[in-house]
Amino acid sequence: MKKYTLTVLLALVTLLSFGQDLSYYLPKGYTYNPAVPTPKDVLGYEVGEWHVTHDQLVMYMKAVAAASDRVKFEETGRSYEKRPQTLLTITSPSNLGKLDQIKAERAKLRVPGSSVDIQNMPVVMFMGYSVHGNEPSGANAALVAAYHFAAANEIAADLENIVLLLDPAINPDGLNRFASWVNSHKAYVMNGDPAQRELNEAWPRGRTNHYWFDLNRDWLPVQHPESRNRVKVFQSWLPNIHLDFHEMGTNSTFFFQPGVPSRVHPLTPKKNFELTEKIGTYHAKALDQIGSLYYNQENYDDFYYGKGSTYPDVQGSIGILFEQASSRGHLQESANGMLSFPFTIRNQFTANLSSFQAAKEMRVELNQWMKDFYTEIKNETTADVNKAYIFGAKEDDARSYHLADLILQHDIKVFALNENITVNGKEFQKETSYIVPADQPQYRLIKAMFETRTTFQDSLFYDISAWTYPMAFHLDFMALNSRILNLASVTEVNKSNFAQAPGKVIGQAGAYQYALEWTDYYAPKAAYQLLKAGFLVRVSNTEFSTAEGKTFGRGTILIDKGESELDNQAFFAKLQEIAQAAHVDIHALTTGYTAGANLGSTFMTPLKTPNVALLVDGGVDSGEAGEIWHLLDQRMKMPVTLLPIDAVAGANLARYNVILMADGNYGRLGQAGATAIKNWVSQGNTLVAKGGAIRWLIQNEIGNFALRSVDNSEKGLQKSYADFENATGAKGTFGAIFKANLDTTHPVGYGYQEKEIFTFRNDNFFLEPSANPYANPLVYTADPLASGYLHPSNLPGVKESAVIRISGQGRGRIIGFADNMNFRAFWFGTNKLFMNAIFFGQVIDGGTTR
Repeated sequence: MKKYTLTVLLALVTLLSFGQDLSYYLPKGYTYNPAVPTPKDVLGYEVGEWHVTHDQLVMYMKAVAAASDRVKFEETGRSYEKRPQTLLTITSPSNLGKLDQIKAERAKLRVPGSSVDIQNMPVVMFMGYSVHGNEPSGANAALVAAYHFAAANEIAADLENIVLLLDPAINPDGLNRFASWVNSHKAYVMNGDPAQRELNEAWPRGRTNHYWFDLNRDWLPVQHPESRNRVKVFQSWLPNIHLDFHEMGTNSTFFFQPGVPSRVHPLTPKKNFELTEKIGTYHAKALDQIGSLYYNQENYDDFYYGKGSTYPDVQGSIGILFEQASSRGHLQESANGMLSFPFTIRNQFTANLSSFQAAKEMRVELNQWMKDFYTEIKNETTADVNKAYIFGAKEDDARSYHLADLILQHDIKVFALNENITVNGKEFQKETSYIVPADQPQYRLIKAMFETRTTFQDSLFYDISAWTYPMAFHLDFMALNSRILNLASVTEVNKSNFAQAPGKVIGQAGAYQYALEWTDYYAPKAAYQLLKAGFLVRVSNTEFSTAEGKTFGRGTILIDKGESELDNQAFFAKLQEIAQAAHVDIHALTTGYTAGANLGSTFMTPLKTPNVALLVDGGVDSGEAGEIWHLLDQRMKMPVTLLPIDAVAGANLARYNVILMADGNYGRLGQAGATAIKNWVSQGNTLVAKGGAIRWLIQNEIGNFALRSVDNSEKGLQKSYADFENATGAKGTFGAIFKANLDTTHPVGYGYQEKEIFTFRNDNFFLEPSANPYANPLVYTADPLASGYLHPSNLPGVKESAVIRISGQGRGRIIGFADNMNFRAFWFGTNKLFMNAIFFGQVIDGGTTR
C-alpha cells in the first residue's frame, strides 16, 4: 500500500511540475565538466519543463560556447523576423584551431584523384533540429546535446576524430511562435486531454516560417534566407552524416531511416541506402536499451531532394530523418499511453547519441564513401552524352537570373553566354541565357534539376514527384552535346558578385509617353509604383509598333504624368528610380502616331491601383496563402491586407478592389460572409479564387463554375486487403508538371509570348471549362503530363480541363485557378498569370465572362 501511494505521489508531482532532472536524458557512465553550465543553470528550468523559446536557446548555446574549449559559436544568418541562425561547431580544441584546414581537406573528397588521408580525416556530422517549428522535441533535445557533447569528459578523445555541427533551430521564427503558444496555455496541473487549448495551436500554426512556408521543402529551391544560410553551411563542410529531427502524429512511436526501399530517387546510389540501414542498427540498439518503440522502412520516402534528409543523399552524404510521436505540448493522451514532452526529447537525444556512435565507428567507411561517390560521378559524366544544359528566356532576364542564382547556391558552376547561339532552331541570347556543364562534382544534383521523368518504380510519394526547374521558371532549355558545348563562348559567373542588372529608362526626358513591356517578370512591381506615384497608367490591349520598328505586345504599360505636378526632368528621374529598383526597362516614345493602334486608342485602358486583401485564418490553406503574401510583399513590394475570414461579413470591403482566396475551406464565412463577397464582386471588383475557394463559390452560387469528376473507384469482386493503402494512395496527385495552352491575347495571358505553359498541380481538383470559349484562357493539352507521376484514372480529369476559368458576377470578375501559380515560391513561370489576375481582372471584357 505504501509503495502504491508513493507511486501515485510521484506521478502527481510529475504532472504538477513536469520537470525532469537532466539525468533522465543523459547516458549512464559519463562524468561532466562542472565549468559547462547545464540548461537549468542558464534558463532557470529543467529541460522539458517548458518549451524553450528561440532567444533562450541562443542564450544557452552562447553560454556553452563561452564555457567550453570544444565549442565555437557562430551566427550564420538571420531569419525574416531577424532572429539569429546559429551554429555550434563541437570538436577537440586542436581541431577548433584548424577548421579551415579540415574544410579544405574535405573539399578534396569532391575531386577525383586528389591525395586525401582517409584514415586520419575527421568525420563530420550535422545535427539539424526542428525545421518544423511546432515539432519542438528536436530543438529542446539540442539543449541536452549541446551540454553532453561540450561537457562529457569521456568523449574528449573521440572528438579528435569527429566534428559536430549543431544547428539548434533550423526554423527560428516558427519555433518561437509555437513555444509562445504552448507556454502561454500551459497548466500547472495537466491532464493530457487532446481537446486542451494548449494542444491545438491557432492558425497558421508554428510549423512554418514567417511567410508560412515549409522550410523542409526548400533545401533545393533555396527561396528563403533560412535555407540559403544553412545550405551555405552544408556546402562549406560536406558532412558525412546529416541528421534531421522531426515529429509526427501523437499516436505513432519513433521512426528512423531508411524509409521505403522502393521510394528512393533513382539518382541516389544503392550504397547510400545500405549505409543508412547500417547506421539504423545503432538507433535500434540504443532505443532498445531505453525501451522505446520504433520502426523504419515504412511510410517515409527519399525521393524529393528538397527535403533535409534527402538533399544530402545525392552529394555523398547520408541524410537521416527522425520522426518522434508528438506531444504537441507538455502532455497528451495517445494510443500508446500518456505521452510526455520529456519522453519525446529523450528519444530524440538518444538518436543523437546513436548517430554519434555510428559516426565514430564508421568514420573511415563514411569518408571513403564520399570519396568513392565523387569518383563514380566522374565516370558517369564521361559516359553521359549530355555534356551541359542551356537555359534562358530572350524576353526576360529576371527568370533566367533567378534560376542561375538558385543553381549557384549548391556549389555548381554556371556560365553566361558571351554571344547569341542557336541550338536546334532555338535562339539563346547572351544577356538572358546560361550554361551549366554536367562535368562537375554536383553532376547528379544537376541532373535532378533538369531531368524530366514520367516512369517510376513506386507510385506512392511522400512529397512531389517532379520539379524540373526550367519548366518551373518558364524557360527554354535543352541538353547540349560536346560539340555544341565546345563551340559556345562563355564566362564563368562569379557567385560573390552575381546580381541582376538594374533597370533604366531608354530615351530622354520630355517624351510623348513612356512604355513598360509586360514581358519583364518584375513589370507588376514597377506598375504598382507608377500607380502609387499618381501617374496616369494605361494598359495596351493590342500590339503597336513605333516608327523605329520596335513592337510592343499586349499588356504593355503606357505612362503619362497625368495629374502629377512634376516637371519633365523630375518625372523622368522618378521613372528612372522605379525602373532601377524593379530591374525593368522603360522606353521613351516620341509620338502617339504608332502603327497597329495609336496611343490614344480605346484599346489603351486606364488602370486602377490594386487595393488587395488576402483572406486568411480558419480553414484557409496557410501554405498557399503564405505563397501569395510572399509574392506580393517580398517580390512585388505591394501592400496586402491579411483579412481574417471571420471579419469579412463586418468589414468595409469597399476599401479593396481585389480579394484573393487561396485554396482551403471557407465554411466559416457563413451566409453573411457569402452575401458580403457576392455583393462586393457585383459592384465591379475582382475576386481571385483557387481550388477549394472555387468549390465554396459553387456552393454559394457565386459566379459560374463547374467541377469535373473522375471515377477512382476500385473494380472487381475481391482484392487483397493488404494492397488497400498502396492502391488508394497511388491515386493521389502529390505534385507533377503539366502542359497547358495559353491564350496570350487574353488579359490573364499578357506578357507571355509562347502558348505552351508548364503548370504544377498537387491535388485532384479538376475544373470544367466554361461553355463560353473566351472564358478559358488556360487549358490543359490532350496529352498533358510533362514530368512526374499521374495515376491513369486521373488523366480524364486533367486532359483538356481548365487551368484558369473566368466568370462574371454582376459588374465584377471572378478568376478561378485550378492549379497553384505560386508553388513554393520557385514556380516563377506562372507567377505572372496570378499577377495578371490582380492587375488586369478589371479590364476583362464582360461579354467574355458570361
